Amino acid sequence: MVAPPLFQESGPDMSELGTNGSDPMNFAGEPPRVQIIGQYVKDLSFENPGAPMTLTARPAIDLGVDLQARRLDPDRYEVELKLRVSAKAEEKPVFLLELVYGGLFFIQNAPEEFLQPILLIEGPHLLFPFARRIVADVIRDGGMPPLMIEPIDFAALYRAKTGQQPQPFPMPTQPV
Repeated sequence: MVAPPLFQESGPDMSELGTNGSDPMNFAGEPPRVQIIGQYVKDLSFENPGAPMTLTARPAIDLGVDLQARRLDPDRYEVELKLRVSAKAEEKPVFLLELVYGGLFFIQNAPEEFLQPILLIEGPHLLFPFARRIVADVIRDGGMPPLMIEPIDFAALYRAKTGQQPQPFPMPTQPV
């Protein structure tokens, strides 16, 4: 028994699309290549000023996220995912965690207009699960239950930072 195809063919094959630049997914030459070369804790700080008195408190958690990206050379880029988690109970600080988690990315054959979205959406998306684990482990090691941060919509953060509206997925155009 053969499973039905996941996608029904409804337009021209990708190879049939024109090369007049109207297709945003048409890359000259080789397709873009994105690879993580390495990832690392760049900075980590944990303060637990109220311990042991606050270990049983149910604190209010505040999470801050910041992203930075910079070019190191023509094909290598560093992305920094900065997480700041502060907790307060009865207006007293329970803990403060600051993490800068970095990733070194190799990006080749990507058009210049795609670099920023790759670095500020896809890069943090790949780094986030590892940074989230570090946050959970450090908070647990500080005597509190581990904090499992919900997934972050980096595309929405990018749009908010750049003032862009969500873009619909480009549909292939039918030849006339």
